Parts: sequence; C-alpha cells; structure tokens
Amino acid sequence: MALAIQADDVRAAAERIRPLARKTPVMTSAGFDTEAGTRVYFKCENLQRGGAFKIRGAANLVLSLPRESLGGGVVAYSSGNHAQATAIAARHVGVPSTIVMPEDAPKSKMEATRAQGARIVTYNRFTDSREAIAQSILKESHATLIPPFDHPMIMAGQGTAALELLDETGPLDALIAPVGGGGLLSGCATIAKALNAATRVFGAEPAGANDTFLSMVAGTRIAVHPDTIADGLRSPKPGELTFPVIRELCERIVLVSEDEIRAAVKFVLLRLKILVEPSGAVPVAAVLFHKLPPEIRSVGVIVSGGNVDFEDLARM
Repeated sequence: MALAIQADDVRAAAERIRPLARKTPVMTSAGFDTEAGTRVYFKCENLQRGGAFKIRGAANLVLSLPRESLGGGVVAYSSGNHAQATAIAARHVGVPSTIVMPEDAPKSKMEATRAQGARIVTYNRFTDSREAIAQSILKESHATLIPPFDHPMIMAGQGTAALELLDETGPLDALIAPVGGGGLLSGCATIAKALNAATRVFGAEPAGANDTFLSMVAGTRIAVHPDTIADGLRSPKPGELTFPVIRELCERIVLVSEDEIRAAVKFVLLRLKILVEPSGAVPVAAVLFHKLPPEIRSVGVIVSGGNVDFEDLARM
C-alpha cells in the first residue's frame, strides 16, 4: 500500500508555510550530552509561533485550500496546541474558527486559542465524542475540518520540523520525536529517511499512553485509555494514515515514565534555560534516560512544544 506522503510533499509544505511558521533554533548542551552519553541537537519547536510545532501542519492545510472552500470557516478538535495553530492559520486568511476542546485542557492553551479569535466549544473527554461534536458543528456551519494529525497535508507540514533540523545539522545517526496521533513522527520520518536512509528514526511515548508502541508490536492499530501528564499525546489510537508510515519507517517506539517526563522538563528548564511542556519533554526524557541504542553517537530531538500552565510547572 502506498504511504500517505512522500518527501516532496514535505518540501512543498516548507515553501507553503513560510508566511506563518518560524524557522526555530537548534540548540545543544554539553551538560545534557554528558548525561545522555551522546551528541544531542534540540529542534526547539517550543519557540515556534503558537508555542508548538502544530502551526506547521495547520498552516499547510489551510493555506492549500481554495478561498471559496473556506467561506464557512474552519473547525478543529484539540487539547490545545493544534487548537491554537488552527486559530492562527484561520485568522491569517481571515476566516472564523471553532475549536472543540476538552474541559480539562490546560488553561494556558485554552486562553491562547481564544486570544486568536477562536470560538471554543468544550466537552468531557471521558463521556463525549469530540469527533461527533465537530461533525455537528460542520453540518450547521458548512465549515472545513482541520484534523489534528490524520491528513496528508498535516503530516507533510509537521515533517518540515525535521527538514529544517537536518538541513542545519547535516546527517545524524538518529532522529526522535514524540508520538500521539502520529502526524509529527510520520512527517519527520518521511523526510529524514529520504535525506539519509541510514538515519534511524524513533518515536517516544508515555508509558501511560502507549497506543503506538502496542500497535507496532501487534502490527495493527491498538486503542488505549491514555493516562499521562503529556496532554498533547493522549490520542487513544494511532491515525489510519500516520500508522503505516510509522510502521514502515520507524525502528521502534520507546516508552518513558511520568517521573522521567517531569525530570526532563526540570532538566531543560534549569540547564538549557528553555521551557518545554510534558509532551515536548517525552523524547528528551527518552534520550536523557538512555532509551536509545548505546551505539548512537548523534541524535536530533524534536522538542514539540512549550505550552504548560504555571501551576502544573510548579508541581513538576
């Protein structure tokens, strides 16, 4: 079966999103390298517009749509980062946005989304279906759905983070990214393997939200009931389009504990002086706590976002 995206889709996305997405910095830390036992390059999407990589995919899809198809605005469902990204992209093209968000979404993400002019509809993540709510809104408004991960344009847009990273660093032994629904990992894997087939690609996942790990073992998509502080990685099941890419191009998914996630947030804040949300700290934790094969001497880490409530940060 043909995969949903190819490397040229990622390259095209890089050009398309230029008006909206920033080229984020790549950071290094001698202290982190010493602790991890390998050379680490951090792609700091926590410093991206909207505080996360999600603007890449949302912008790629929204900017690819003909203006006449956007008359009813756009609708998205998200716990936060995709919500804000969709609202930013909608505001850029001058159309309304409605975002379906869980009631327990981080306050900072909800406030930031509302600040971009979005209308927010909340739901109970344990009893309600966000997809059903979004479909009801779409039917009433004739808006366009901007899905969080399972769409070729979203996947290709997210892959531009790895394209920028590898353009700057040159070939690396490995690349690791967090995995929720799989849009970021599938996009990054696509371009990384195209640039250098020898690059080993890994996904990082919380042990309490290990749907992609279990799916890789089973060879088919497995659903779980996620329980993790990494709110951006609580998708219960890998995407229909993203999973085949991950299965084909990624070596394996590594798991980290909640304590390891907290420790990674603290380490990069105190030592690198950057704020990373728990979801963005998951691949950082994987490298810091030696989850990758020991022979890897250089690794690129996609730090996916930096949006975290102050109260949650203080507890960590």
